[in-house]
Amino acid sequence: MTGSDSPAPKDGDGARPRARGVARPGRQDWSAWPEYDAATAGFRGYWYPVTWSSHVTGTPLAVTVCGEKIALIRDGGRAYALHDRCPHRGVPLSLGDQQFPGTLSCPYHGWTYRLGDGQLCAVITDGPESRICGKVTVRTYPVEERLGMVWVYVPLANEEPHPIDSQLPEEMVENPFVMGGRIQPRTGNWRFAAENGFDEGHAKYLHRTSLWRLFKPMPTWNITKIVPGGRWIYRVQQEVHWDAIFPGVGRWSNTRWWKFQPPKETFNIGNTGKPKKLDPVIEKCDFPGFASLSMPGVLRIVYPNFIHYEFYVPVDADNHRYVGVMINFTEGWKVAGFYLKYLGAIRWLFHGQFTGQDAWMVDVTDAPPEKLYRPDVSLTAWRGLAQEEFAKKKAAAGAQ
Repeated sequence: MTGSDSPAPKDGDGARPRARGVARPGRQDWSAWPEYDAATAGFRGYWYPVTWSSHVTGTPLAVTVCGEKIALIRDGGRAYALHDRCPHRGVPLSLGDQQFPGTLSCPYHGWTYRLGDGQLCAVITDGPESRICGKVTVRTYPVEERLGMVWVYVPLANEEPHPIDSQLPEEMVENPFVMGGRIQPRTGNWRFAAENGFDEGHAKYLHRTSLWRLFKPMPTWNITKIVPGGRWIYRVQQEVHWDAIFPGVGRWSNTRWWKFQPPKETFNIGNTGKPKKLDPVIEKCDFPGFASLSMPGVLRIVYPNFIHYEFYVPVDADNHRYVGVMINFTEGWKVAGFYLKYLGAIRWLFHGQFTGQDAWMVDVTDAPPEKLYRPDVSLTAWRGLAQEEFAKKKAAAGAQ
């Protein structure tokens, strides 16, 4: 074999040594983050938003979170979650209905379970004296309702769930706001979605054709560092470059004659330019950077007058649930103005076409193997955060 058909030499086998200062191009796998690598179906031990509260009624609803099939149902105004499998013959309980208050009955033979603890309390086809009652239990899951959504806690071991408010963004818990959002089933692994959301490089190129960015300038490239802050990591822009000349190729720019002129200053609130005025709540929060990420996959993008959040809810290895919400810290008559703007334009431009470009890339991403480049420090920092936090959570729960 000669020329381009020759096998590549390996270090240590007598091959020519690599030139000094020439590094291997990027990582090849995720072995540096074993917990993250294993989290194909998500991290257990967290709260996950699964659907809008209005969608959970007296008719059972089937959802899947972290690979767990769950039946949701509302009774007496409260939402409940049970494992979506009758132990008798494996029929989904989400296909059943309520025959008695506070219960859910399997559609096959009428095995009936209490919603509160999942205990079998009646078997309709075996009569009132059925001996199996009290001897069979269906797993139940903690449920909370926040932000107009139903949240389910998927335990790591048998631990009590932490307070859901401790997992929500702090500014959401501490301030009144108005919110608009979208929940969508999407293909692709949840980790690809989380990495895309916090990815330093993609927005400047992938979203250059987005209608949301039609009049807004976007940088061509940045110098960015990742800064930890509590349970979050932040992308902090140190340099912002609006165009560049690439040796041997030519000039490339994200600026256009019809777009607003880019600012000369470096900025870290909003991703298209330095704002003239900040919302008082956002200004008080003093975010180090406009993009931040926390476990178990919560993205926060801070704009001058509103904040956008994305919750990446694991379903299985090939699917996730996208939960995107936008909030504005306002009250009174201004609430109507927010909804008019959100429902009239933002929902379709931002939570539609703009994030649809992200969904496209998440669906076709196939890694590892991979070769990373300088801006991917955002990805490796996130993987490191996930690895460290989940390892601590496992140790605290005594889980294997």
